[in-house]
Amino acid sequence: MSREVHVQFCESPGVKFPRATHRNIYVKSQRAGERVMTNVRRFLEERLSLKVNAQKSAVDRPWKRKFLGFSFLQWKDGEPQCRVAPQALARLKTKMRGLTRRTTHEPLQEIIQRVNEYTMGWMSYYGLADTSSTFIDIDKWLRRRLRQLVWKRWKRPHARKRNLVALGVPPSSAHEAASSGKGYWRLSASPPVNQALSKAYWRTQGLRSLQERYCQLRTT
Repeated sequence: MSREVHVQFCESPGVKFPRATHRNIYVKSQRAGERVMTNVRRFLEERLSLKVNAQKSAVDRPWKRKFLGFSFLQWKDGEPQCRVAPQALARLKTKMRGLTRRTTHEPLQEIIQRVNEYTMGWMSYYGLADTSSTFIDIDKWLRRRLRQLVWKRWKRPHARKRNLVALGVPPSSAHEAASSGKGYWRLSASPPVNQALSKAYWRTQGLRSLQERYCQLRTT
C-alpha cells in the first residue's frame, strides 16, 4: 500500500488490523477467515481504492502460508511453532550453490568468507524460528557442498589419496576413495572424505555454523 491505513472496522469483532503493507489475520475457523477476507477486501478496494494482490491473499491453514520469510508448523502442545518458510530455504540454497560451485577458481578462504558473510546475516534474521533442526540440516548440506568442491580441486587420484592420508584417513580407505569413479557429490558423502573434511576441519578453516549462531541468538 502506498498510504497508511488504520482499519478500524475489523476491531469490533476482535480482529486487530494495524497499519501495514502485509499482514496475516488469524481466526478460529475457515468460515471466520472467509468472512474476514471478504470484509477486508471490500474495505480496501471500495473505501480506500487499493488493489488486493490475489496471488498473495488467501484463507488457509497457518502452516501452509508464509509471511516475511516465515511460516508455522502445526501447533505443538497448544503453541505455534515458527519455522523458516520453504521458499526462503530454497533461496538460501540457490545463493550457496552459486558461492560454492565446483567450477569456481576463487581461493577456498575467500569462498568461506563470502559464505560466512551471507549465512550469518541470514541467520540474524531467521534466528526467530523455533526449528533448530533446520539449521543443523543446512550446516550438513553446506559442508557437503564444500567437500565436493575440495574433492574436485584435488584432481588426480594420487593427490586425493595423499591428502586423505594427511588428514587422518587410513591408507586403504584413502586408496579406495581416491580410485573411485563415482561423482563428486556422491563421494562428498563417503566415509573417507567425510572423515578427512569433517566438521572439525571446516571449523579450522573458519566456516561459521548456523546452528551454533542460532544457539547464541536464542540465549542472548
